[in-house]
Amino acid sequence: MITFFSNFFNDHQLALCEAFYKQTGGEFRFVETQPISEDRLKLGFEDKSERYPFIVKTHRSAEEKAEAMRLGLESDVVIIGDAPDCYIEERLKENKLTFRYWERFFKQGRWRILDPRVFRARYLQDIRYCKKNLRMLCASAYTAPDCRFIRAYPNKTYRWGYFPAVKRYESIDAVIAKKEPNTLLWAGRFLDWKHPEAAIKLAMRLKKEYYNFSLSMIGGGMEEEKIKTMIVQNNLSDRVHLLGTMTPEEVRRHMEESQIFLFTSDCNEGWGAVLNESMNSGCAVVASHAIGSAPYLIQNGKNGMTYKSGNHKDLYRKVKYLLGHSEQREKMGKEAYRTLTEVWNADVAVTRFLSLVEAIKQGKDSPFAEGPCSKD
Repeated sequence: MITFFSNFFNDHQLALCEAFYKQTGGEFRFVETQPISEDRLKLGFEDKSERYPFIVKTHRSAEEKAEAMRLGLESDVVIIGDAPDCYIEERLKENKLTFRYWERFFKQGRWRILDPRVFRARYLQDIRYCKKNLRMLCASAYTAPDCRFIRAYPNKTYRWGYFPAVKRYESIDAVIAKKEPNTLLWAGRFLDWKHPEAAIKLAMRLKKEYYNFSLSMIGGGMEEEKIKTMIVQNNLSDRVHLLGTMTPEEVRRHMEESQIFLFTSDCNEGWGAVLNESMNSGCAVVASHAIGSAPYLIQNGKNGMTYKSGNHKDLYRKVKYLLGHSEQREKMGKEAYRTLTEVWNADVAVTRFLSLVEAIKQGKDSPFAEGPCSKD
């Protein structure tokens, strides 16, 4: 039995959980420790937790919480993400194989380890278990370096991530051929750390340089009024279109229709599943290097491009190149699609995870050199 503990069940976990359930012959459970938030529901996410036979809800009844405690102790393997440690305390005492599933520790900077509350949290969850059979599945390219910084999980960190559902098109060439010419897309919540203003500053420069382009922005949030003001003040209403919030399915449709996807978040973006989705949609992506998923998924210049976070000139150079080189742009979109359909998807991740578990039980290490479950 493999049990995965997390806060609430959502679309980004569905494909992974279904793959676990299928590949283990039903010997898999997902433990939800809190209901999905109202904010998520307002963003278009759906509570799908009642639909699947592998879900246990600790917040629904005392019986299900007791079952979760049993699973935490007796399962062959446990993966624990954003969930209380009470479910694995006894398990760790018995030194049973356990994996944490985490993004980077220090989104605000490693100096925060000097905060006694931060140090205590890292000590209790990570450092004190360094000699236990506890390992780390890194849901960010910056998790392993953070682990090494605090000397936790020595030689026990593995590349992982989020694995939203992957679409397999009959012809990715046909999808790319149908994309609207010179189209840029940005999608996310309008928050300061997602830097929607970077897309506007890019549009300002592209218009000034007389580039033919159209930028669509999907989402809403605290920075929305600021973005609207920037659009009006810089006469961008003919080039930049705010489309409002949309369901995940509608966002994917716009990705399929757009040539270039912009991902401008800073280091507060733990993973960033829209990178998976936009690459799967055949977009040529230009992403900030600070996004957790970017160093794992993007091979710069081959299946996408990264730019130095906060460097608007670098972002402009990369987008200008893609607008002016259609052959390379289309090639990157195809390679991005292959990356998701052949390597970074739930089916491959689960197959590799099961192989990794068997290797660990035999006293060996990961047999994979890159991609999910490779050493980081």
